[in-house]
Amino acid sequence: IMEKVKKDKTNPAATASILSKIFFWWLNPLFRIGRKRKLEEDDMYEVLTEDRSEKLGQDLQRCWDHQLQMATKELRTPSLAKGIIKCYWKPYGVLGLFTLVEVSVLVIQPVILGKMIEYFENYDPDNMTALYETLGYAAGLSMCTICLALTHHLYFFHVQRTGMKIRVAMCHMIYKKALRLSSSAMGKTTTGQIVNLLSNDVNKFDDVTIFLHFLWVGPLQAAAVVGLLWAEIGPSCLAGMVILMFLMPTQTMFGRLFSKFRSKTAVLTDERIRTMNEVVSGMRIIKMYAWEKPFAALVTEVRRKEISKIMKSSYLRGLNMASFYCASKIILFVTFTLYVLLGNTITASRVFVTVSLYTSVRLTVTLFFPSAIEKLFESRVSVRRIQEFLMLDEITKGPAALLCLTFLCACMSIQSSLLSTILRELPHEKGVLTVKGQLTYAAQQPWVFPGTIRSNILFGKELDTQKYERVIRACALKRDMELLPDGDLTIIGDRGATLSGGQKARVNLARAVYQDADIYLLDDPLSAVDAEVGRHLFEQCICGLLKNKPRILVTHQLQYLQVADQIVVLKEGHMVAKGTYTELQRSGVDFTSLLKEEEEKQPPPDIVTRSRTLSQNSQTSSVHSIKDGDQLPVSEESRAEGTIGVSLYVKYLRAGASIVVLLVGIVVSILAQVRSSQSYFYFGYPICQLIPAAIRSRAAMHTIFSASPLFLHPQEGLTAAVIFFGFFRNIVLFHVLVRSAQTLHNRMFNSILKTPVHFFDVNPIGRVLNRFSKDIGQLDSMLPWTFADFIQVFLQIVGTIAVSVSVIPWILIPVVPLLLVFLFLRRYFLQTSRNIKRLEATTRSPVFSHLSSSLQGLWTIRAFGAEERFQQAFDAHQDLHSAAWFLFLTTSRWFAVRLDGLCAIFVTVATFGCLLLRDQLDAGSVGLSLTYSVTLMGMFQWGVRQSTELENMMTSVERVVEYTELESEAPWETQKRPPPDWPRKGLVTFDQVSFSYSTEGPLVLQSLKAMFRPKEKVGIVGRTGAGKSSLVSALFRLAEPQGKIYIDGVLTSEIGLHDLRQKMSIIPQDPVLFTGSMRKNLDPFNHHTDEDLWKALEEVQLKSVVEELPGKLETVLAESGSNFSVGQRQLVCLARAILRKNRILVIDEATANVDPRTDELIQKTIRDKFRECTVLTIAHRLNTIIDSDRILVLDAGKIHAYDEPYTLLQDPDGIFYKMVQQTGKQEAAALLEAAQQVTDGNLVIFETAL
Repeated sequence: IMEKVKKDKTNPAATASILSKIFFWWLNPLFRIGRKRKLEEDDMYEVLTEDRSEKLGQDLQRCWDHQLQMATKELRTPSLAKGIIKCYWKPYGVLGLFTLVEVSVLVIQPVILGKMIEYFENYDPDNMTALYETLGYAAGLSMCTICLALTHHLYFFHVQRTGMKIRVAMCHMIYKKALRLSSSAMGKTTTGQIVNLLSNDVNKFDDVTIFLHFLWVGPLQAAAVVGLLWAEIGPSCLAGMVILMFLMPTQTMFGRLFSKFRSKTAVLTDERIRTMNEVVSGMRIIKMYAWEKPFAALVTEVRRKEISKIMKSSYLRGLNMASFYCASKIILFVTFTLYVLLGNTITASRVFVTVSLYTSVRLTVTLFFPSAIEKLFESRVSVRRIQEFLMLDEITKGPAALLCLTFLCACMSIQSSLLSTILRELPHEKGVLTVKGQLTYAAQQPWVFPGTIRSNILFGKELDTQKYERVIRACALKRDMELLPDGDLTIIGDRGATLSGGQKARVNLARAVYQDADIYLLDDPLSAVDAEVGRHLFEQCICGLLKNKPRILVTHQLQYLQVADQIVVLKEGHMVAKGTYTELQRSGVDFTSLLKEEEEKQPPPDIVTRSRTLSQNSQTSSVHSIKDGDQLPVSEESRAEGTIGVSLYVKYLRAGASIVVLLVGIVVSILAQVRSSQSYFYFGYPICQLIPAAIRSRAAMHTIFSASPLFLHPQEGLTAAVIFFGFFRNIVLFHVLVRSAQTLHNRMFNSILKTPVHFFDVNPIGRVLNRFSKDIGQLDSMLPWTFADFIQVFLQIVGTIAVSVSVIPWILIPVVPLLLVFLFLRRYFLQTSRNIKRLEATTRSPVFSHLSSSLQGLWTIRAFGAEERFQQAFDAHQDLHSAAWFLFLTTSRWFAVRLDGLCAIFVTVATFGCLLLRDQLDAGSVGLSLTYSVTLMGMFQWGVRQSTELENMMTSVERVVEYTELESEAPWETQKRPPPDWPRKGLVTFDQVSFSYSTEGPLVLQSLKAMFRPKEKVGIVGRTGAGKSSLVSALFRLAEPQGKIYIDGVLTSEIGLHDLRQKMSIIPQDPVLFTGSMRKNLDPFNHHTDEDLWKALEEVQLKSVVEELPGKLETVLAESGSNFSVGQRQLVCLARAILRKNRILVIDEATANVDPRTDELIQKTIRDKFRECTVLTIAHRLNTIIDSDRILVLDAGKIHAYDEPYTLLQDPDGIFYKMVQQTGKQEAAALLEAAQQVTDGNLVIFETAL
């Protein structure tokens, strides 16, 4: 990890001049690069020192720790919110002044506008003083616009940056906490939840800081506007303000409802992501069991609930937006009706000042203020969730004292718990545990993190070449390294996808050995490797390299016991015997039988090995990893290039509705806008045309209004129409867009379920989950809102321009070139911005991947004391993401400042233009053109920004659509269905079968010809990477094999995958349990009765264990079944196989992590229950398969030998013979005898049969 994050270019923002900072000139070089080519990570600038993850995290951590201390002193619960405020209030408070300046300018602008229009109303060509005064006002108006353009964006940039700082600091704290969680706390949280905290909850801080200041500026501005309006039109202004004030609480209520829906949605999202996490990591097993449908149902159900909540909140959003757009029409209508009825004269300047003042306050009151409240509520939910997480228990590392263990011990049943107590992962209840010296630990389930093999072994230590060589030799990794293309610099993919199970176990051991520790805790490192390698590891490494160090070895392999200095035999948590091998033999404790006499009764206390992922044991054979190791693991995350085509928008909308619905939506939108523009037209223009200057008295007003209802009545009808169409349009739009999100999610999920397994070996979990959490999150919440907003703004701009042009055609002269410049700028900006947005998305993935791989290797990281290093790596990933995010913020500000600058120029031209043409214009036209040019500016800018936002968000749609079009495996059911009772006999024939995991990949099996007879028990052996697991993959068609495989004469490649896979049972290498009830784990389709389930559990001797669980069969298991020991999980898998009652059973090295007691139990059950079945067993331990009818020996993907065990042992050159010899003299003799018995037994049977 460390090697990847490199020093980038220094950030020019740090050294930029004040002008450059205001205009964002320092970004120009970046845009030039972005125009020429696609931006890469190396083009990004280094993070500013004050934005560094480490610094920010430590600052916030200090405030939080202070809160904790205060809280314990005052006996209250600590408040994270207070900590955040204490940490950030000063710099954030200063930004409030910016808001104040901006708002005051907004309020002054209409007043100046009024003064200008007044000049035109009382126009006198000879009055020069008035003209000079007005020129002054014109200059003032232009200054205001320019001032707005500059302050607004500086302010926005800095508040967004504050939001970023809070987010980064929170992530730092969350990760730091995750590394220190105690095992009881791990039970209360899940990977899914922590990932969700990092991906969704912290993002609320980005939004909340933007609007927060409007909570106090909004009311101030409203008060100022009321004052000015009162001066302008007297008490009738109150009518309009009342409506505005009425809008505020309704929107606040909306805000509350939002946060209610939000917290409900968050829980459902957590659950969906957690299920997704399990589905993606357990994909191999789900496919082999043909369990896709129940899991699809599970996800669909959660998603349905989630969508119904999202749909409700979207409708709310739609109403909220519509009320915002209709508000202005209603307010103006009410105000002026009242004003005229009170018997006043309407003048142009009055109308336009009122309109402008309302417009200025409307944004704040109906958009920013409610947004501030809504975001505040949302972030409160998030802060509460994060605080709950930060309050979980931490692990306590006690002081070290002295050491009393100087031996190797072989201990059974609850060994892992013993080790975890020594590691202080599990609290000890009573007694004293003292450990003196440095510990190091090799976990039972090997853990590797994404990086090179070398970085996995060194684990942060300096490279000492001689020592490194010795360790690699001792751990039998020398040959593997030579075979891999880049040697020890080969990149290991997510979850070690490039290595076979045995290689991972050896890397895991090498890591422990390389550390210079005082005590070595080795948790069953020998079980994942075959006998030959096991002996090598034991002699060269455990008794070789480490011979002068105290070692505690947990093992199930009795042949190594004689060498132990001291043996401790554990049973059910008690020490049964302790002493050297000879002492134990003398004392008459026959510990070999001890191991067998009674099964493990109770599940180990709390949580033993917390493995959260499937290791793909010997999934990719070493041959396979050599040839395409360089391109297998880390396929770069795809980043699309170029613009986003119309076709994508069409795909997106078509996903939500049919063509007809879309057309109706478009028509309604246009109607709404036409009505709205008409209402504007009725206001501004006719008033001043109808009323010649002579008769602006009250009496004349009355006569005009009684004579001509032209003014009020159309206005009533129009206002009603505007409101109706506005609301209707938004509801339709949101409905369609949320439906699109739902459809796309379902398509993506189905396509993920149907894609071949190879996809999951190549893509890390984090990447797939990122699409389901982050991108689907965008589609659910942000995208519909941005889309609707864009459409609304776009139509408004068109309407506005149309009205202006119809009144003053010359306004077209500046509008057209401006439009062209706008479009050019937008294209120029998008070339760079889209790349930055994509970079931001791809630099986010490593943050998640790092988190989930750290959570899997938590014990190892803590045992090695590597927390600090992993924290730094996390900070480095964060900084890389911050660099992208910082550029994303600054580039969008660069663009906005340019746009607003252009707009300011336009306003200036229009203002002075009016004065130049003062002889031809009347007051109404001037008012209209100026008001419009001022409002148009804000709208134009916002419209172009929303369109770029929209296009940036469409990258999420693009990423989702990309996953909906993955290549899919063969259909689950085909026309050709096998007979229902197929296979009756269980005859499996391989005819010239070759197999590779992907189309380009090398062949891992080469033209195999073999036949497995009905009811035959076949053992499959071979060295690590000989293609044993690939044989199973070919049988289950995890990728399509070449050649033909027949089962009872049916060609497997012709029938559907489900028909095939449901008829074969497999006991996989890694026992996988899914979150859910015990019943769901045994029988997800609900095919069986309770009786069947209990019977199956009894046969694998788990009945007592399950009966002790609080909910019996309905007990919900912890994430990935971590409250069961590995052995017990294996038994659950066996129970699944028993329930399926299939004729063919495949056992993939099921006994590698199990003690001999459980092992024998499994073997016995298999012999009894599956007597009538064809059983294929892949084994590393020869004693499990020596009693098979025949043994298939594989070597490098070809069949080396296939015969009865005894016959194979007669050939001293054979691989099988050598493997048996390597187990040691005693064991070899025993194996030979067993093989002989099988042969004799078979002969007897043949004789009787004759």
